Amino acid sequence: MKKPVIFLSLLASLIASQSCTNLEEQVLDESFSPSISYADIANGTLAPVYALLPSVFLHTNYFAIQEISTDEAILPYRGGTDWGDNGIYLALHQHTQTSTDPNLKNTWNFILQGISRSVSAINEFQGKTDATSQLYLAESRGMRAYYSMLTLDLFGVVFVKNSVGETSKVIRGAEAVEYIKSELLAVEPNLSTTVGPGRLNKAAAWGLLARLYLNAAVYRNVTAQTVTFSNDDLDKVIEYTDKIINSNQYQLSPDYFSIFNSDNHSNKEIVFAVDQRAELNGHNRLAYFSLSGDQFPLPAFPAANGTDGPAITSDFYRTWVNAYGSQDPSVDPRFYKQNLSIYSNPADSCVTAESFNINRGILRGQQYGLIRKNGVFLKCPDGKMKVGKLYNDTRNRPTTPVIFTEKVDFTVAGSDYSTGYRVEKYEFSKKSSSGRNLGDADIVILRLADVYLMRAEAKLRKSNDAASALADVNTVRASRKAATPPPALTSISLDLLYRERGFEFYWEMLRRTDMIRFGKYEDTWTEKTNTDRNKRIFPIPQTAIDGASNLPGYLVQNPSY
Repeated sequence: MKKPVIFLSLLASLIASQSCTNLEEQVLDESFSPSISYADIANGTLAPVYALLPSVFLHTNYFAIQEISTDEAILPYRGGTDWGDNGIYLALHQHTQTSTDPNLKNTWNFILQGISRSVSAINEFQGKTDATSQLYLAESRGMRAYYSMLTLDLFGVVFVKNSVGETSKVIRGAEAVEYIKSELLAVEPNLSTTVGPGRLNKAAAWGLLARLYLNAAVYRNVTAQTVTFSNDDLDKVIEYTDKIINSNQYQLSPDYFSIFNSDNHSNKEIVFAVDQRAELNGHNRLAYFSLSGDQFPLPAFPAANGTDGPAITSDFYRTWVNAYGSQDPSVDPRFYKQNLSIYSNPADSCVTAESFNINRGILRGQQYGLIRKNGVFLKCPDGKMKVGKLYNDTRNRPTTPVIFTEKVDFTVAGSDYSTGYRVEKYEFSKKSSSGRNLGDADIVILRLADVYLMRAEAKLRKSNDAASALADVNTVRASRKAATPPPALTSISLDLLYRERGFEFYWEMLRRTDMIRFGKYEDTWTEKTNTDRNKRIFPIPQTAIDGASNLPGYLVQNPSY
């Protein structure tokens, strides 16, 4: 009799050949030699559970899936030569993706390898009674639940696997929701309150439970025409968000963009994040993905430029314009932060390398920055860095200025290198050894503002408690005191709350999930008219279907793919 394929193990073995990212991990000697303590071995067992998160959150993986599939981001075929990639980004935005999309495959593989590593760690720590093993068991099991939340949200499936030697059970819908819920509830009492944000702690488990309960109605019937929210679920959202807020462990950041600075590991707003500190070999590329090929944020790296990647759509930009009417959206400190004084003082065109910082937020119009000619940055007579208008030198268009326009689409004119307003939310790391890789800004998974806005949404959906919901929203808005905070809202509704989540969390990989929950994912926006509800989840990669082909009926492709 032919031995069945162990599915998760098979996928893990495929990673090396299928991924565009090389993973270099330290292999620890697990023998109890005099030079290696049990603590070393325990740490070496737990670390791989988290080690896949930077690859999951790579700009072309989870970010692309959660953002480019929405009205918030668009990635055209730039100049007819860049980001073509066989049309995968066009298809993702238009909801015509297929099961052979390499970014979907890579994301799936990394998540499932994370589950496999979690199971290995669970098996190692199970049965041990010391405090370290109990804590690490809880973290490993909680991370398996988190990875399972990702597969449920993205692909509509969850794999239940309790030991390395068994074949996973595939579950969907309500059964998958109950499984993830039970796992998080089981580990929560044993999680620490002091680790984090790069490790799963008690508050992170509460936040994930709140997020699960808030989306549970969608997950139970992902293609339903109307999502029916349960009051019991919404009560749980309120319960777990209350726990985080009342713990007083976390604080809303007065400086909005400091949440995304390269030193954000200690930012008190972040509850759970992908640990990207340079000493841990972070791989955060979100900082340069959207910028022009002629924007160079680091004076030390004349080869570290943007990619002319995704821009925000005009549709999303217009939500800001409509909200602020006669005022420019930049009155909201979440929209834009000016760091280059050349905008207000054209004569100030020489800055020290140490003080040069690129502007942050949503970038529009003529761009200014370091000027590179023949591979080197120009300097002023006093040795400072010369800052001025940018031109498309890297595109061999030295007389064409880098002027970001609102218009961006899939036409020839709308796909040029400077079309679309760009986003610079995460800060470039000045500790980087290459300018692009090894960035040390943690990637936010959950932060306190989301906790407040989840609670506001639950209150609105459950009992239309607009007063309490409005208070939560305005608490977040008023907290941004490093600049003039956005004015308080005078009323709240689900549509206004949806808009507010867009303002607060743009480019943070929440948009697709939010759009589905608010009933917006089948809407029409720039270059997207598909209304098929089946597209709320993505196709299971064909390589996964093929890998399980010797187990008939084991892994069924999602409808419409």
